[in-house]
Amino acid sequence: MNIPKNEGGWDRLSRIILSEILFLVGFFWLSSTMQIIIYVLSFVFLVTGIVGFCPLYTVMKINTSSKKNAKISRNIWIVFVLTFLLIATLGSYTSIFFTKKFFLEDYNKMNNYYKQTLFNTGKEMRSESITQYDFLVSEYQLFLEKYHTYHPYSLRGDKQLNADLNTVSSIIISLKEKVYTGNLKEAHLDLEKVRPIFQDILKRNNFSLLAIALVDFHDIMEKVIEAADAKDPKEVTDAYVEADEKLKAVEEVANDSEIQMIRQNLDMIKILAEQDKKEPLPEKAAELKSSFVKVYLTRG
Repeated sequence: MNIPKNEGGWDRLSRIILSEILFLVGFFWLSSTMQIIIYVLSFVFLVTGIVGFCPLYTVMKINTSSKKNAKISRNIWIVFVLTFLLIATLGSYTSIFFTKKFFLEDYNKMNNYYKQTLFNTGKEMRSESITQYDFLVSEYQLFLEKYHTYHPYSLRGDKQLNADLNTVSSIIISLKEKVYTGNLKEAHLDLEKVRPIFQDILKRNNFSLLAIALVDFHDIMEKVIEAADAKDPKEVTDAYVEADEKLKAVEEVANDSEIQMIRQNLDMIKILAEQDKKEPLPEKAAELKSSFVKVYLTRG
Protein backbone atom coordinates (compact mmCIF):
# COMPACT_ATOMS: atom_id res chain seq x y z
CA MET A 1 0.00 0.00 0.00
CA ASN A 2 1.44 3.32 -1.12
CA ILE A 3 0.94 6.08 1.44
CA PRO A 4 0.65 9.52 -0.19
CA LYS A 5 3.42 11.92 0.78
CA ASN A 6 2.63 15.43 1.93
CA GLU A 7 5.89 16.22 3.77
CA GLY A 8 9.06 17.49 2.18
CA GLY A 9 12.54 16.36 3.11
CA TRP A 10 13.28 19.21 5.49
CA ASP A 11 9.88 18.78 7.09
CA ARG A 12 10.53 15.08 7.71
CA LEU A 13 14.00 15.67 9.15
CA SER A 14 12.67 18.37 11.46
CA ARG A 15 9.98 16.01 12.75
CA ILE A 16 12.49 13.27 13.52
CA ILE A 17 14.77 15.70 15.37
CA LEU A 18 11.78 17.09 17.29
CA SER A 19 10.72 13.54 18.13
CA GLU A 20 14.17 12.84 19.53
CA ILE A 21 14.15 16.00 21.66
CA LEU A 22 10.67 15.25 23.01
CA PHE A 23 11.75 11.71 23.90
CA LEU A 24 14.77 12.98 25.82
CA VAL A 25 12.63 15.52 27.68
CA GLY A 26 10.06 12.87 28.58
CA PHE A 27 12.63 10.26 29.59
CA PHE A 28 14.87 12.44 31.74
CA TRP A 29 12.70 15.28 32.99
CA LEU A 30 9.07 14.17 33.30
CA SER A 31 6.92 11.57 34.98
CA SER A 32 3.33 10.27 35.16
CA THR A 33 0.73 11.70 32.77
CA MET A 34 2.90 14.43 31.28
CA GLN A 35 5.59 11.90 30.44
CA ILE A 36 3.07 9.71 28.60
CA ILE A 37 1.76 12.72 26.65
CA ILE A 38 5.27 13.70 25.57
CA TYR A 39 6.06 10.10 24.58
CA VAL A 40 2.92 9.98 22.42
CA LEU A 41 3.83 13.26 20.72
CA SER A 42 7.36 11.98 20.17
CA PHE A 43 6.02 8.80 18.58
CA VAL A 44 3.63 10.75 16.32
CA PHE A 45 6.40 13.04 15.05
CA LEU A 46 8.73 10.07 14.52
CA VAL A 47 6.20 8.02 12.53
CA THR A 48 4.99 10.93 10.40
CA GLY A 49 8.60 11.94 9.77
CA ILE A 50 9.59 8.45 8.63
CA VAL A 51 6.46 7.82 6.55
CA GLY A 52 6.34 11.33 5.09
CA PHE A 53 2.60 11.72 5.60
CA CYS A 54 0.80 13.92 8.16
CA PRO A 55 -3.00 13.44 8.50
CA LEU A 56 -3.33 16.94 9.96
CA TYR A 57 -1.79 18.39 6.79
CA THR A 58 -4.60 16.75 4.80
CA VAL A 59 -7.22 18.52 6.91
CA MET A 60 -5.37 21.83 6.69
CA LYS A 61 -4.59 21.35 3.00
CA ILE A 62 -0.84 21.67 3.52
CA ASN A 63 1.70 19.86 1.37
CA THR A 64 5.37 20.66 1.96
CA SER A 65 6.52 17.94 -0.43
CA SER A 66 5.57 20.09 -3.39
CA LYS A 67 7.66 23.05 -2.30
CA LYS A 68 10.87 24.00 -4.01
CA ASN A 69 13.92 22.28 -2.55
CA ALA A 70 11.66 19.85 -0.66
CA LYS A 71 14.12 17.08 -1.43
CA ILE A 72 17.46 17.07 0.30
CA SER A 73 20.89 15.98 -0.81
CA ARG A 74 22.99 13.08 0.40
CA ASN A 75 25.31 15.47 2.24
CA ILE A 76 22.40 16.90 4.18
CA TRP A 77 21.39 13.38 5.20
CA ILE A 78 24.90 12.81 6.55
CA VAL A 79 24.72 16.06 8.52
CA PHE A 80 21.30 15.00 9.82
CA VAL A 81 22.60 11.65 11.09
CA LEU A 82 25.53 13.34 12.82
CA THR A 83 23.19 15.93 14.35
CA PHE A 84 20.85 13.20 15.54
CA LEU A 85 23.72 11.36 17.24
CA LEU A 86 25.07 14.59 18.73
CA ILE A 87 21.69 15.50 20.22
CA ALA A 88 21.31 11.99 21.63
CA THR A 89 24.75 12.08 23.23
CA LEU A 90 24.78 15.64 24.54
CA GLY A 91 21.09 15.55 25.45
CA SER A 92 21.54 12.43 27.54
CA TYR A 93 24.73 13.63 29.21
CA THR A 94 23.46 17.11 30.08
CA SER A 95 20.10 15.75 31.25
CA ILE A 96 21.79 13.27 33.60
CA PHE A 97 24.14 16.00 34.83
CA PHE A 98 21.49 18.65 35.48
CA THR A 99 18.76 16.39 36.88
CA LYS A 100 21.32 15.13 39.38
CA LYS A 101 22.44 18.68 40.13
CA PHE A 102 18.87 19.92 40.65
CA PHE A 103 18.09 16.99 42.93
CA LEU A 104 21.12 17.82 45.07
CA GLU A 105 20.12 21.49 45.17
CA ASP A 106 16.62 20.56 46.34
CA TYR A 107 18.09 18.15 48.88
CA ASN A 108 20.52 20.75 50.23
CA LYS A 109 17.79 23.36 50.53
CA MET A 110 15.62 20.98 52.54
CA ASN A 111 18.61 19.61 54.47
CA ASN A 112 19.67 23.06 55.63
CA TYR A 113 16.36 23.43 57.48
CA TYR A 114 16.83 19.93 58.85
CA LYS A 115 20.29 20.76 60.19
CA GLN A 116 19.05 23.99 61.76
CA THR A 117 16.13 22.19 63.42
CA LEU A 118 18.48 19.46 64.63
CA PHE A 119 20.88 22.03 66.07
CA ASN A 120 18.19 24.07 67.82
CA THR A 121 16.43 21.08 69.35
CA GLY A 122 19.80 19.81 70.57
CA LYS A 123 20.41 23.16 72.28
CA GLU A 124 16.81 23.13 73.60
CA MET A 125 16.01 26.50 72.06
CA ARG A 126 12.23 26.35 71.79
CA SER A 127 11.33 29.37 69.65
CA GLU A 128 14.19 28.77 67.19
CA SER A 129 13.29 25.08 67.01
CA ILE A 130 9.66 25.87 66.18
CA THR A 131 10.64 28.36 63.47
CA GLN A 132 13.09 26.01 61.75
CA TYR A 133 10.80 23.01 62.20
CA ASP A 134 7.96 24.80 60.41
CA PHE A 135 10.33 25.64 57.56
CA LEU A 136 11.47 22.02 57.47
CA VAL A 137 7.92 20.66 57.32
CA SER A 138 7.03 23.01 54.46
CA GLU A 139 10.22 22.40 52.48
CA TYR A 140 10.16 18.64 52.97
CA GLN A 141 6.56 18.48 51.77
CA LEU A 142 7.62 20.14 48.52
CA PHE A 143 10.57 17.77 48.25
CA LEU A 144 8.35 14.75 48.89
CA GLU A 145 5.67 15.77 46.39
CA LYS A 146 8.26 16.28 43.67
CA TYR A 147 10.42 13.19 44.13
CA HIS A 148 7.71 10.76 45.15
CA THR A 149 6.40 10.80 41.58
CA TYR A 150 9.45 12.00 39.68
CA HIS A 151 12.69 10.02 40.00
CA PRO A 152 15.72 11.61 38.30
CA TYR A 153 17.72 9.27 36.11
CA SER A 154 20.36 8.83 38.83
CA LEU A 155 17.71 7.50 41.24
CA ARG A 156 15.46 5.73 38.75
CA GLY A 157 16.54 2.24 39.73
CA ASP A 158 16.00 2.84 43.45
CA LYS A 159 12.97 0.72 44.37
CA GLN A 160 13.22 1.74 48.02
CA LEU A 161 13.23 5.50 47.45
CA ASN A 162 9.52 6.18 47.93
CA ALA A 163 9.34 4.05 51.06
CA ASP A 164 12.30 5.92 52.56
CA LEU A 165 10.82 9.31 51.68
CA ASN A 166 7.56 8.30 53.37
CA THR A 167 9.45 7.13 56.46
CA VAL A 168 11.23 10.47 56.74
CA SER A 169 7.91 12.27 56.31
CA SER A 170 6.35 10.26 59.13
CA ILE A 171 9.27 11.03 61.44
CA ILE A 172 9.14 14.76 60.76
CA ILE A 173 5.37 15.07 61.09
CA SER A 174 5.29 13.05 64.32
CA LEU A 175 7.60 15.54 66.04
CA LYS A 176 5.28 18.54 66.01
CA GLU A 177 4.03 18.15 69.58
CA LYS A 178 7.53 17.55 70.97
CA VAL A 179 8.94 20.55 69.15
CA TYR A 180 6.09 22.89 70.11
CA THR A 181 5.49 21.89 73.74
CA GLY A 182 7.25 18.62 74.53
CA ASN A 183 10.75 17.38 75.20
CA LEU A 184 13.18 18.96 72.75
CA LYS A 185 15.93 16.48 73.60
CA GLU A 186 13.65 13.62 72.56
CA ALA A 187 12.72 15.53 69.41
CA HIS A 188 16.43 15.92 68.68
CA LEU A 189 17.06 12.18 69.06
CA ASP A 190 14.09 11.36 66.81
CA LEU A 191 15.34 13.81 64.18
CA GLU A 192 18.71 12.07 64.22
CA LYS A 193 16.96 9.04 62.69
CA VAL A 194 16.46 11.00 59.45
CA ARG A 195 20.18 11.42 58.75
CA PRO A 196 21.09 7.73 58.17
CA ILE A 197 18.05 7.27 55.90
CA PHE A 198 19.21 10.00 53.52
CA GLN A 199 22.81 8.90 53.81
CA ASP A 200 21.71 5.46 52.64
CA ILE A 201 19.68 6.93 49.77
CA LEU A 202 22.65 8.95 48.57
CA LYS A 203 25.12 6.12 49.07
CA ARG A 204 23.18 3.44 47.21
CA ASN A 205 22.58 5.83 44.30
CA ASN A 206 26.27 6.72 44.04
CA PHE A 207 25.99 10.32 45.21
CA SER A 208 29.28 11.36 46.76
CA LEU A 209 29.46 13.57 49.83
CA LEU A 210 31.74 15.79 47.77
CA ALA A 211 29.00 16.34 45.19
CA ILE A 212 26.56 17.39 47.92
CA ALA A 213 29.07 19.80 49.46
CA LEU A 214 29.98 21.26 46.05
CA VAL A 215 26.37 21.96 45.15
CA ASP A 216 25.85 23.58 48.55
CA PHE A 217 28.88 25.80 47.91
CA HIS A 218 27.85 26.65 44.34
CA ASP A 219 25.02 29.11 45.02
CA ILE A 220 26.95 31.31 47.44
CA MET A 221 29.98 31.11 45.15
CA GLU A 222 27.81 32.58 42.39
CA LYS A 223 27.02 35.52 44.67
CA VAL A 224 30.74 36.14 45.12
CA ILE A 225 31.27 35.93 41.35
CA GLU A 226 28.34 38.24 40.65
CA ALA A 227 29.70 40.83 43.09
CA ALA A 228 33.19 40.50 41.60
CA ASP A 229 31.85 40.93 38.07
CA ALA A 230 30.08 44.09 39.27
CA LYS A 231 33.39 45.25 40.81
CA ASP A 232 31.70 45.72 44.18
CA PRO A 233 34.28 45.06 46.95
CA LYS A 234 31.76 45.36 49.79
CA GLU A 235 29.39 42.80 48.30
CA VAL A 236 32.35 40.51 47.65
CA THR A 237 33.49 40.60 51.27
CA ASP A 238 29.93 40.14 52.53
CA ALA A 239 29.33 37.11 50.31
CA TYR A 240 32.75 35.69 51.10
CA VAL A 241 31.85 35.00 54.73
CA GLU A 242 29.23 32.39 53.84
CA ALA A 243 31.21 31.09 50.85
CA ASP A 244 34.17 30.49 53.16
CA GLU A 245 32.02 28.36 55.49
CA LYS A 246 30.54 26.36 52.59
CA LEU A 247 33.97 25.74 51.09
CA LYS A 248 35.23 24.50 54.46
CA ALA A 249 32.53 21.83 54.27
CA VAL A 250 33.92 20.83 50.86
CA GLU A 251 37.45 20.73 52.27
CA GLU A 252 36.33 18.41 55.06
CA VAL A 253 35.36 15.85 52.39
CA ALA A 254 38.32 16.39 50.04
CA ASN A 255 41.20 18.84 50.03
CA ASP A 256 43.47 17.90 47.15
CA SER A 257 45.16 20.25 44.71
CA GLU A 258 41.98 20.90 42.71
CA ILE A 259 40.00 21.87 45.81
CA GLN A 260 42.92 23.98 46.99
CA MET A 261 42.80 25.86 43.67
CA ILE A 262 39.17 26.78 44.38
CA ARG A 263 40.22 27.98 47.83
CA GLN A 264 43.12 29.97 46.38
CA ASN A 265 40.89 31.73 43.85
CA LEU A 266 38.17 32.46 46.41
CA ASP A 267 40.63 33.90 48.93
CA MET A 268 42.35 35.97 46.26
CA ILE A 269 39.02 37.58 45.37
CA LYS A 270 38.58 38.50 49.03
CA ILE A 271 42.11 39.97 49.20
CA LEU A 272 41.54 42.06 46.09
CA ALA A 273 38.22 43.30 47.50
CA GLU A 274 39.81 44.23 50.84
CA GLN A 275 42.51 46.15 48.98
CA ASP A 276 39.82 47.86 46.90
CA LYS A 277 41.41 46.59 43.68
CA LYS A 278 38.30 46.48 41.50
CA GLU A 279 39.68 45.94 38.02
CA PRO A 280 41.15 42.42 38.54
CA LEU A 281 37.99 41.14 40.27
CA PRO A 282 36.12 39.89 37.15
CA GLU A 283 39.16 38.01 35.86
CA LYS A 284 39.73 36.31 39.22
CA ALA A 285 35.99 35.51 39.39
CA ALA A 286 36.27 33.73 36.04
CA GLU A 287 39.20 31.71 37.40
CA LEU A 288 37.15 30.74 40.46
CA LYS A 289 34.29 29.62 38.24
CA SER A 290 36.65 27.63 36.02
CA SER A 291 38.31 25.85 38.93
CA PHE A 292 34.92 24.94 40.41
CA VAL A 293 33.51 23.63 37.12
CA LYS A 294 36.62 21.51 36.58
CA VAL A 295 36.05 19.73 39.90
CA TYR A 296 32.27 19.46 39.60
CA LEU A 297 32.25 18.05 36.09
CA THR A 298 34.70 15.28 36.91
CA ARG A 299 33.82 14.52 40.53
CA GLY A 300 30.39 15.98 41.24
